[in-house]
Order: sequence, then C-alpha cells, then structure tokens
Amino acid sequence: MELSGILAALALLALQSEQVPNAFAVQGPALWPMPLSVQMTSRLLYLSPDNFHIAHHPSSKAGPSCALLQEAFRRYYDYIFGSHKWHHHPAKSHVKTDLQQLLVSVVLDSECDMFPNISSDESYTLFVKGPMAFLKANRVWGVLRGLETFSQLIYQDPYGAFTINESTINDSPRFPHRGILIDTARHYLPVNSILKTLDAMAFNKFNVLHWHIVDDQSFPYQSITFPELSNKGSYSFSHVYTPNEVRMVIEYARLRGIRVIPEFDTPGHTQSWGKGQKDLLTPCYNEHQPGTFGPINPILNTTYSFLSKFFKEISLVFPDGFIHLGGDEVEFACWESNPNIQDFMKQIGFGKDFRKLESFYIQKLLDIISTIKKGSIVWQEVFDDDVKLQQGTIIQVWKQDKYANELNVITKAGFPVILSAPWYLDYISYGQDWMKYYKVEPLDFGGSQEQKQLVLGGEACLWGEYVDATNLTPRLWPRASAIGERLWSQKEIKNIDDAYKRLTVHRCRMLRRGISAQPLFTGYCDI
Repeated sequence: MELSGILAALALLALQSEQVPNAFAVQGPALWPMPLSVQMTSRLLYLSPDNFHIAHHPSSKAGPSCALLQEAFRRYYDYIFGSHKWHHHPAKSHVKTDLQQLLVSVVLDSECDMFPNISSDESYTLFVKGPMAFLKANRVWGVLRGLETFSQLIYQDPYGAFTINESTINDSPRFPHRGILIDTARHYLPVNSILKTLDAMAFNKFNVLHWHIVDDQSFPYQSITFPELSNKGSYSFSHVYTPNEVRMVIEYARLRGIRVIPEFDTPGHTQSWGKGQKDLLTPCYNEHQPGTFGPINPILNTTYSFLSKFFKEISLVFPDGFIHLGGDEVEFACWESNPNIQDFMKQIGFGKDFRKLESFYIQKLLDIISTIKKGSIVWQEVFDDDVKLQQGTIIQVWKQDKYANELNVITKAGFPVILSAPWYLDYISYGQDWMKYYKVEPLDFGGSQEQKQLVLGGEACLWGEYVDATNLTPRLWPRASAIGERLWSQKEIKNIDDAYKRLTVHRCRMLRRGISAQPLFTGYCDI
C-alpha cells in the first residue's frame, strides 16, 4: 500500500473512533454507600459543564451567605466535571442539555455556622427530573450527604457525555456515629494527609474523625497552657500540631459535616507526657530500672490540678461535645512497686486491688470533664474494671474476643456503645479483607430492642505503628469504605457480589478525586 493509502486508512480509522463507544466506560451509576431508597428510571438526562449549576432554592432557609454550602457547591461541581476526561467529542445528539440546575433547599434552621454533633440530621431527598433536580434536607448536614450522592449518580456514557438517570432518592443513615480513628503519635501525620483523609471520609459518608493525637511515643499536640508537653514530648519541633493547624483540621472537617473527637488517653499510654510535665508519672521501683516511670501518678493533688487545667484548654480548642479519655491497657506493675502508692492504698482501704485505684483516678477525671460541660468516651476496660461511670458515658468496644457478649453486657447496664472490635484496619492480610469487615452486623448480639438502640455506631481504627503519610491512604481506602456502608446503609444491604461491583467503581472514583485507594482485585481504572 502506498504511503498516501496508509494515511487515508489511518484518517478513516481516526474518524470512526470518534463514533465508537468506549467499551470500558462504566454503564450506569454506582452508589456507595447504598441509600435507604432508590427509584431510578431508564430515562437519561444529559448535563454540560457550561450549562449546569448548583444553586439555592428561593424557599431555602440557607442562602448565598452560608459559606459551608457555597464551598460545597463549588467542590461538588469540580468533582462532577473536573475529574472526568472526555473520551471522545460528544456525539451530536448529546449536545442538548436536559438537566441544567440542582436546586438545594434547607427546610429547617440550617445550622450553617454550627458544628455537627451526635444528633445532627443527615437525612435528605433527591429528585432528578429535567430540566431541574431538587435536593431537599432539614439541615446543611443532609445537603452535604445529598451532594455526594448526586455526584455519584452522574457518569459518562460510552461517547463521553455526562449522563444521569431520572431518579428519586430518600436517604438517612442507619447509625449516627460513623468514625475513622487515626493515630498521630506512633507516626506524625502531616496536616495535608489528615485533610485528605477528611475528603475521603466525606466521599464515604463518615462523620467522625477520632483523633488519637498523643501516646507513649510522642506528644505532637501543642498546648498553649503547657507548651513543654510538645516541646519535650514530640519527635521534634517540626512534628507538632500548632493551634492554627488544629483549628484548620476542625474547620475543614466541619465544612464536610465531620466531627473531630480528640483522644488524650490516660492514665496509661502517657510516657511522652512525663517528659514535659514533672512529677506527673509514677516512679517505678523494684526490678524496674531506676529512673523509669509508669502510668500517671493517681495519688498526687498536683496530678488533678494539671488535668483540670489541661482539659479546660482541650474543651475550648475542640468544640465537639465529647472528649475521648482512653483508659485502656493500664499496667499495674509500676503502681504496685511504688511504696507511696502502697501506703495510699492501705490508708484509703483499697488493699491490693489496683483496679480500685484505676477506678479512683478515672472517676476524678470524669468529674473534671463533666465540670467543663463535656461528655466522655472511654475504652472498654474502664467498664470491665467496674469503674463507677456517669450515665451517658460512651464505651468503645475494641477487644475482638467475644465482642458481641461485651456489647450485650454494656448495653444491659444502660450505657451507649461504639463498636470497633471487628474493624481494626491495622491488621493486614493477603486478599480481600474488606469482605470480612462488610459482613459484620453490629446489632448481632442477644440484647433487647432498647439495648440495640444504645449502639451509636462504630469506628474503623488505623493504628499507626506501621503507618505514616506514605501508606495511610491506601491502607485505609477502600477497606474502610466497607465499614462506611455497613454503618450508613440498611441491614439488608449485604450482597457481596453487588457490593464488589459498586465498590470497584467507587474506588476508581476516589482515585479520580485524588485519593490513592488501593485496588480490590485485578483490573484497572479508566481515569
């Protein structure tokens, strides 16, 4: 064939390729987590980036002065159109745009300038029919969840045109507490990686960032009242969270409808605290090396005056109604070895029961927290060791062993509970472990209906011994997405094959939005 003939053939192929559908384009939307009720028709509507916008409905209780919504409208417009590549020029029949506007209406007081809390209303309805779509919610929090769903409804057809099916969606979460735990003490996580995590949480409708901010290894929280805590307890002066950075994380989370609950774990897990706060930790005796220290010293008045001032600051810095006080894995050996503590135990009538000493400490701490008008969350040992707890204290169940029985016992005693035991994402294994997380049923324990109403939800925990900014995102996502659907969607949504199909698409969507989510299995993403 002559050169001119080859060029003519190539030109013809190029012309044909304009009209050939992309065989790998996703057909139809993939919603994650699955909404409460979805009705979808086969009627397609087309959208164009040049002729589509998100706006406030005239009757909405929130308007252009609501910065949270203005920012969300801009963000979701970019998610819908910015991350997609046009595979081909759209065919001529697609030039018309059938859907030109999403009108957003907040029905009740918008709560635009407030922080989300445990009882925030995240429900919404979405009605998509040309030429207008309507998103209606009681509060701004429902709008945020509805915008995420709306963005997931839009896909590109085989010719690359932005497409949405006519649909009606009613949605609200099954559980009010849907959290991710990050650990910034074992490894410092730069602020940007925390913000990226908050983005991914919003894509999966999580609403709590449990910030395990300090631990034995380091104290990166920069306290205004006690600056020596981070000066001496952080890995270095650059491995700290300044007051401005903490504020930035809290506001970034608020704009996405996410609560930030700080955890300052005591009396154990506090080695880093002792470096910057003299006489806070218990000196150990006997077989311990001289100069070693154990948990916080529970017998000194100075301990409690320090804790009062410190937690007063925390209550002002973190606006959420709850503070996580830890209380797990308290080792008694150091307390046992200390003669001053032995004397105190005798005087007060505790004998040799160090659980009573632990209880004494925790009760004093809980009193401090209630005087600053905050609620408390504690790990399950605090309940297991018979500490007298105030009504409303939330217990977090983390031990895998017989956790269903633990849920039964705690709720029978009338305490609200958060489940984490089956969702420790730091345990990694070969294969698709997301399925194991997905199959968990949080209410699968023998309690009454009243007991089950005390299960507030759950958290996916990613402890940081082997996690830093290099692997935080791919280790979290899409594994945590499985837990996100379990906590948002109805109990009946549990078909693994359907979940796999939707989650594969959702993982590709996260990649397009800048989240380095790891693959579920073989295949590829058309990014």
